[in-house]
Amino acid sequence: MKSLKAAIITASNRASRGVYEDTSGEILAAGLRDLGFNVTTQVVVPDSVSLIAAEISKAIDAKIDLIVTTGGTGISPTDVTPEATAPLIEKALPGISEALRAYSREKVPTADLSRGLAGTTENSLIINLPGSPGGVRDGLVIIARLALHAISQLAGGDHEQS
Repeated sequence: MKSLKAAIITASNRASRGVYEDTSGEILAAGLRDLGFNVTTQVVVPDSVSLIAAEISKAIDAKIDLIVTTGGTGISPTDVTPEATAPLIEKALPGISEALRAYSREKVPTADLSRGLAGTTENSLIINLPGSPGGVRDGLVIIARLALHAISQLAGGDHEQS
C-alpha cells in the first residue's frame, strides 16, 4: 500500500498569535503518524473562513489523502471551521461526525455542540475535529476506525473492510 499523506490545519486565533502552543495539533500529528500517515503539512491559522478554506484547498490540490482540522467547531462567534469546510466538500460523510459525538458524549456531554463536518473531495478525506486535546484524542479513535477504509474507497478499492 502506498504511503498515505495527511495534513493538519489548526484553527485558533490565540495559537496563531503565539499566545499558547498548538497542543492539539501536536497530539494529532503524533496520533496520525502512529496510524501510519506521513504528516506532510501542519499549519496554524486564525479563525478565518478564507484562511482555513485556503489551507484545505491547498491540501486538496496537493492530493493529500487525509485533511484534518482541529479547532473552530463550536458555537462561539469565532468558530467558523465548518463554514470554511462545507463549500469544499463534494460528498458529505455525516456518520464520521456523528461517530465522534457519540464516542465523546459520555465523557464530555457538551461534545454534542460540536458542529464539525466530514466529507470527501476528489481523493481527499476531510475531517473537522474539536480544538481540545481530548476531542483530538477521541477523533483519532474514529479516524483509526474509518479513515483507511474511506481512503481505500476513494482510490477505487472494493467494499471489503480495510
